[in-house]
Amino acid sequence: MARMSVAEIERYLWGAANILRGAVSAADYQDYVYPLIFYKWLSDRHDEARAAALAASGGDTSYAEAREHYEWVLPSARSWSELRSVPADIGEWLTEAFGEIERENPRLAGVFSSGARWTNKEKVSDRTLAALIEHLSTRTLDSASISEDELGNGYEYLIREFASDGGHNAQEFYTNRTVVHLMTEILQIKEGERVYDPTCGTAGMLINAAARLRERGQDAAKLKLYGQEIKAESASIARTNLYLHGIREFEIRVGDTLLNPRFLSGDRLETFDVVLANPPYSMDLDQAFWAQDPWGRNGFGTPPPGNADYAFFEHILASMDPATGRSATLWPHGILFRTPEIRKAILEADLIEAVIGLGPDLFYNSPMESCVVICRSKKSPDRQGKVLLIDASKDYVKRGKQSELTEEHQRKIADAYLSFADREGFAKVVPLDEIRERDHSLNIPEYIRRSVTGVLPADEAIAQWAGAVKSLREHAAAVRGISS
Repeated sequence: MARMSVAEIERYLWGAANILRGAVSAADYQDYVYPLIFYKWLSDRHDEARAAALAASGGDTSYAEAREHYEWVLPSARSWSELRSVPADIGEWLTEAFGEIERENPRLAGVFSSGARWTNKEKVSDRTLAALIEHLSTRTLDSASISEDELGNGYEYLIREFASDGGHNAQEFYTNRTVVHLMTEILQIKEGERVYDPTCGTAGMLINAAARLRERGQDAAKLKLYGQEIKAESASIARTNLYLHGIREFEIRVGDTLLNPRFLSGDRLETFDVVLANPPYSMDLDQAFWAQDPWGRNGFGTPPPGNADYAFFEHILASMDPATGRSATLWPHGILFRTPEIRKAILEADLIEAVIGLGPDLFYNSPMESCVVICRSKKSPDRQGKVLLIDASKDYVKRGKQSELTEEHQRKIADAYLSFADREGFAKVVPLDEIRERDHSLNIPEYIRRSVTGVLPADEAIAQWAGAVKSLREHAAAVRGISS
């Protein structure tokens, strides 16, 4: 069978979602589509391995049944072909099959833990499930038809499309991949390092860390990837996403990172070489708990109860290896000038290496401007006592409702970070003494002003003013919506 093109992969995957249109809400598509895609891939790869074993042995079925030929155990009674022959109660059959596959393959524990209500025929009928199964049966997902990276990228496409319809909640589990590319490029991750995302969503940052390593000709299999996610359904998607991208050396755990961190070494947090994160913003914080945090993450102070941003920030800093640790974290701009006491303490500890101001609409379904904060446990001597500020707020392109960073934008920003030098109207190395004079504010416009080449005509100035007012209103509305 001919290899699938990118367009064919996307049509195939999105066609599965379209079958559910009208039967379930758009927000629930993923609960049904993701587990079935993974199951189809698992079954097709198992069939491919069996065919190869039969061919190698001249048709010896005993040889072909040996466990060493297969990455996963798939009982013959739970193959995809068996699923297609189920006449009724398909959801019940799937529930039993998923449970059996996870029991036979402990490494797959949790991959089928979606929010799907398989046995509720009022929600999804046998007829709808049969149509979905037959659509997925139109393609074979073996290695001859599609590589793991190709299918993984198609899966990412599906995640992005679902996120586009997901409202403000989409930001909880999907981070703009062009921003992720920038973050992983800046941190220059190396073979053998331990990479952690404390709010991993669908594991996009972890996957990109491995992809960047491959691009530099290094062995991504030597990376060790770790993630925590508060929602079991999102954690399931993360595990599936990693497997489909050919990644096996990972651990995804479920739990509230602030209240119940899952990566521990005795009574302390585990530490990692690299931390990548896009924490949920404007969350409430259990202030009393944080003031007595049993893992000692509150060393820079206790944030106000309505703002958990700095609690996540403190968790990230506490998760960095004391010698090799570095982090890149995506935030709304408010973290640069609100809660001054904690920011002051972090700055005085000389942990913040750079701040990159980005433009609007890089968060999914929110117009807020964003920024990336780079921290290091130990700065190089030439960077100590300084913070590099980069104003990349105009460096983006619009793709429909969303913004993106082109490869050119990413290179420009990454080059400025690596050079760690002043660039007129774009980058400035600011000594800590100057930051102290501004009450430890990192608000980028206080330090960098774009060059002015002339006076704007009155009508253009008025138009810009009106646009700024509109953006401010959208920002305020977004914050109100997220906080409610």
